[in-house]
Amino acid sequence: MIFTNSDFYELKIKHAKEILSLLIHLQEEFDVLSQLEGVEFDPKLPEHISSQFKDVILFSLANYTLSTAKLNEGYLTFEAGFGEENFGSFVKVPVENIIQITQEETPLFINVSATLPKPKKEEPKNPFALNPRNKKLLD
Repeated sequence: MIFTNSDFYELKIKHAKEILSLLIHLQEEFDVLSQLEGVEFDPKLPEHISSQFKDVILFSLANYTLSTAKLNEGYLTFEAGFGEENFGSFVKVPVENIIQITQEETPLFINVSATLPKPKKEEPKNPFALNPRNKKLLD
């Protein structure tokens, strides 16, 4: 199935980055639904907040949070407040974990691959093929 193809997987990540870049550039409010695994919070969120999270998490980027949003090396980063006390934390979301990007409840991007195990890059069966200098000898 195409969802497990590494080329398709990379294409979806590239597409997510392009959409995120445009939204951030235009300062258009948007929501991101992501797998929680791999998302980092700095400082860590208090237990009474983080214990409320499920396997997926929805982030709404608007106002101050949107103004801090950046796309860096495969991560969407931003500063946000959580819980009733608006506990501030710097959030780092792996783009590959983003399941959906929406704007006013309209889907702009859907990545069903984000919910599947990450495809593994196929390694050459011949150990000599790992060294690019040996390519001439093997062809």
